[in-house]
Amino acid sequence: MKNYEVIYQAIERGILKGIYEAGSYLPSENSLRQSYHVSRDTIRKALALLMANGYIQKIQGKGSLVLKREQLRFPVSGLTSYKELQNSYGYESSTAVISLKKIVIDEKAAQITGFEAGSLCWELIRTRAIEQKKVILDKDLLLTAIIPEIDTEIAKDSIYRYFENQLGLTIAFAEKEITIDALTDEDRELLDLNQHDINIVSVKSRVFTNDARQFQYTESRHQVDKFRFFDFARRHPSTM
Repeated sequence: MKNYEVIYQAIERGILKGIYEAGSYLPSENSLRQSYHVSRDTIRKALALLMANGYIQKIQGKGSLVLKREQLRFPVSGLTSYKELQNSYGYESSTAVISLKKIVIDEKAAQITGFEAGSLCWELIRTRAIEQKKVILDKDLLLTAIIPEIDTEIAKDSIYRYFENQLGLTIAFAEKEITIDALTDEDRELLDLNQHDINIVSVKSRVFTNDARQFQYTESRHQVDKFRFFDFARRHPSTM
């Protein structure tokens, strides 16, 4: 990880945990440079990334204004693991592994997942509890040709950290689809739903390495009233 990315993550954590409050300004570029013992260019790259992701706005003559953000918001366009979001936001959460086994992708599953029929995958099913209430059901398929080994201890922690740090995988991009689906019997069995719930938010993703190989298909099913899904967009000046 590059220095500016490390600094970006440190400041991001500070914003999400309220160290840098919304409506306040970050320390000056010079102060940040001295604090992190890096060049001004490195600080500017970190600040540019914070601005691109909607954490700050540069105000001429004043500095970097911290923008208001809410907790339990899941980025639509970002490629961030649940564990990384939990660590950033600082909320109490736990993961339970329901099952982990190998399966062969059939023709029907191939059409949904993007994997070729006959492919061997790990099928991983987990629940996520926030404040001791199970509100997310994660269902992953992981191609064994790229992820040859995984166990329940890894699955309870961070599979992306394992992929990147232990397997040396470079996770590059994902295609995502968000739908509002009817509850299934599996949802009712595994999640702590409200009595009035009839729908669930389903986020389906196909995830690829930097050489455009798909290694993961995931469906993350979220209790409707617990989360807000968001993106942050900036309009680029027209070149017309």
